Amino acid sequence: MLVDDHPQRAAMVEQTLETCGFNVVSVLASASGLLFQIQQHAPHVVMIDIESPDRDILESLSLINQHNPTPVVMFSNEDDPGFIHQAINAGVSAYMMEDINPEKVKPVIDVAIAQFEMFQTLRRQLNDSQQALDDRNIIDKAKQLLMKHQKISESDAYKNIRTLAMNNSQTIAEVSRNVIAILDKGKLEL
Repeated sequence: MLVDDHPQRAAMVEQTLETCGFNVVSVLASASGLLFQIQQHAPHVVMIDIESPDRDILESLSLINQHNPTPVVMFSNEDDPGFIHQAINAGVSAYMMEDINPEKVKPVIDVAIAQFEMFQTLRRQLNDSQQALDDRNIIDKAKQLLMKHQKISESDAYKNIRTLAMNNSQTIAEVSRNVIAILDKGKLEL
């Protein structure tokens, strides 16, 4: 998807992209309705070259980044470090402080896609690590509650949780959450 407020430049860039093997699914003259357009067309990459990008564009990009992450290349003459930082935080994968140069478009897209994929991998790894840590804390809390309520060792508490998980086809973390919910209400009898 190409967002460019200069129709002649947009036509040249679109032609260059198609020559490079890209399929331009939509060309927009403004960022108005960007979120809707991205949802409608589900582009693999969004290129933005707007004379004066504003906070609304960044808000739309931030929402896209949260709900449907997509590589974004932004061309802008805006050299304010604060704006650049906000653009990157909103999900811009490559920020170019120049106008679109049709000959340089493909390498810039390739870099944006590579950076986007690397960031998504890091995001998944961070989420997985956070989930593992959260699960570990839940399991530890459940073990502590079982140890206290049943006067058993930590090893026996873990065995009880593991047995419940296997018997109920649940993960140890799921069983631990149930144990905590029940024991905090004082209703568990194992």
